[in-house]
Amino acid sequence: MLEELVNESEQKMQKAVEVLRRDFASLRAGRANPALLERVMVDYYGTPTPINQVGNIGVPEPRMLVVQPWDKTTIPAIEKAILKSDLGVTPNSDGNVIRIVIPQLTQERRKELAKVVKKKAEEARVAVRNIRRDFNDRLKAMEKKGEISEDEMRRQQDALQKTTDSYVKTIDKTTEIKEQEIMEV
Repeated sequence: MLEELVNESEQKMQKAVEVLRRDFASLRAGRANPALLERVMVDYYGTPTPINQVGNIGVPEPRMLVVQPWDKTTIPAIEKAILKSDLGVTPNSDGNVIRIVIPQLTQERRKELAKVVKKKAEEARVAVRNIRRDFNDRLKAMEKKGEISEDEMRRQQDALQKTTDSYVKTIDKTTEIKEQEIMEV
């Protein structure tokens, strides 16, 4: 029971870090990255479909994405979906593929993105701390019921605190890397 609780808490913390990394991948940093289009949903015959399920996304140049749809009739729908997204890019189509040039970021926009990165990182830290709090609450309940001793509860709390600290360090490191990527001209 106790081991399951520890594993569950660690898995939840890992998921919080993975969500943060996915969020960071979708932030535009002046370089082309297929993850930028990950959240773009295309109206594919009346069904909202992720863009990566209607075509291939490639990066032929550092600041260009190319979407090659499997069905050429979906090109207008893909263009419309990209325009509707909050990416701030304009797709260009030649009838076969859609090219998206990623514009250079202004210094002001870089600072705004850095703030967004810090906000998302803080949300991830809060999520990790909430997981720790839930674990501690459940431990205290187990100790009250007599399922575990007070010494065992303290040991588990200390172990979880070390795990929490390591995940917070991972979040900080990931955040620092993303901020450097954004501020890089």
